[in-house]
Amino acid sequence: MSQPAASAPSIDPVAVIRSRAYLAALVLAAVLGVPISIIAYGFLALVAAVQRFVFTGLPDQVLGGPAPAWWPVPWLVLCGLLTALTIRYLPGTGGHSPAFGFKTGGSPPSGRELVGIVLAALTTLSLGAVLGPEGPLIAIGGGLGALAVHLVKKDAPPMALTIMASAGSFAAISTLLGSPVLGAFLIMEAAGIGGMTLSLVALPGLLASGVGALVFVGLDGWTGLGTFSLALPVVPPAVAPTLASLGWAVIMGAVGALLGWLIRWVALSLRPVVHLNRVLVTSALGLLIGLTAMAYQLISGHSFTQVLFSGQDGLPELVEHAADYPLAVLVLLIACKALAYGLSLSAFRGGPVFPSMFIGAALGIAASGLPGMNLAAGIGMGMGAMCAAMLRLPLTSTLLATLLLGVDGVAVTPQVVVAVAVAFVITNVLPVPGPRASVAPDDAGSVQHRAPSEADHD
Repeated sequence: MSQPAASAPSIDPVAVIRSRAYLAALVLAAVLGVPISIIAYGFLALVAAVQRFVFTGLPDQVLGGPAPAWWPVPWLVLCGLLTALTIRYLPGTGGHSPAFGFKTGGSPPSGRELVGIVLAALTTLSLGAVLGPEGPLIAIGGGLGALAVHLVKKDAPPMALTIMASAGSFAAISTLLGSPVLGAFLIMEAAGIGGMTLSLVALPGLLASGVGALVFVGLDGWTGLGTFSLALPVVPPAVAPTLASLGWAVIMGAVGALLGWLIRWVALSLRPVVHLNRVLVTSALGLLIGLTAMAYQLISGHSFTQVLFSGQDGLPELVEHAADYPLAVLVLLIACKALAYGLSLSAFRGGPVFPSMFIGAALGIAASGLPGMNLAAGIGMGMGAMCAAMLRLPLTSTLLATLLLGVDGVAVTPQVVVAVAVAFVITNVLPVPGPRASVAPDDAGSVQHRAPSEADHD
C-alpha cells in the first residue's frame, strides 16, 4: 500500500546532524552567540544602572541621604504608567504575561515587536516591579536569532528558525542563572523539547550558550560592571539529611504550593481588571506595590529594596545575614514580597524565576530554627518548593535550588527533591486560581510572541 499523503515524512536526526546545512547552523549559532550576549549584557547593565541612579544616587543628590520609605511610591506609579503605555501602543504587547507561568512556544518576536519587549521589560525591571529579566531575555535572544536567519536566508525552513531562535535564547540567558547549562535546561524543559527536536536544538543552543558565557566573563573584566549572574558568595554549611529534615521537606513543599497558589490567584484575579483600563489599573497596581514596600521599611526598619525588584541582588545579602532577621521580620518580608510579586505578575512584563527563589529562601530561613532543620536545607527546600509552585518545572526547580548552594547542594538534594515533588503534585491538584476570564488570547503563557488581541487593550 502506498503511504497516505497526509503522513509526515520521517526525518533521521543523525542524517540532519551530518548535513552541511546543520554544520553551517552550528557555525552561525557560535557567531550569533557573541552579539546576542553583548546585547543581553548591555540590557542587564542598563537595568542595574537605572536602578542604582533612581533608588540610590538620586535621593542622595536630592535629599542628601538614603532614600526615605516613601521614595519608591512615585517611581512605581511611573513604572506602571510607562509599562502600560508600552504594552498598549507598541507592537507585540510587550511580550508575554508572566502571570501564566514560565512557558515557551509560538513564533519568535519580530524586529518591531522587540522594541516593545525591551521597553516594557526595562521600565518594569528598572523602576521596582517584582519580576526578573529571564523572560524578556529569552524573547529578545529568540527574536534576534530568528531575525539573523531571515537576513541570511529569507526562505529558511521552519526547523532552521526554531534551531536559531532557540540558540539565541540560550545565548541571551547563558550565565544569568549562574550556569549556562542550567539556563539551557530551563528553556528545554519549559518548551517540552524532546526526541529528535532535542537532539537537533540542544547542540547549537549549548554552543551559543557557551560562547555567551565567555562573552559575559570578558565583558565583566573589561567593563567592571559585574557578571549579573545569580550566585551566593556565602553559603551556609550543609548538614547530612535526617528523617526529621525529610519530614519538614514534605511540609515545606505543601507550604510552597499553597503560597504559590495564593500569588497566582492574586495575579490571575486581577487580569480582567487590568484589561478594563490597562493604563489606569497598571499605574494603580504600581502604587500598591510602592505602598507595600514603604510599609515594610516603616515596620521592619529594613530597606524597601528587599521587597522591590527581582530579588537577584538581594538574595545573597539575605542569606549571608540570615541570623540578623527575627522571625516576625521574615514573615513580614515574605508577605510583602509575595503580595508585590502577585501584583507585578498581573500587569507588568518580566520573568517569574528570581522572585520565587527569593521568597523561597526567606521561607527556608524562617523555618531553619525548627527542630531537626538547618539553614542550608531550609533554603534549598524553600527555593525548590516555590520554584516548583510558580514555574511548574520540577527538574529545573531542583537544579536551581541545589546548584545555587554549590558543593553543599549535593548534601541537601534529597530534601530538595522531596519538597519539589510535593509542591509540584499539590500545585497540579489544586484548582486553577483566578477566574477563567482572566486568560486573554495574547497572554496564553508563551515567552515567545503570540499575536495581539483586543482583549489586551483597553
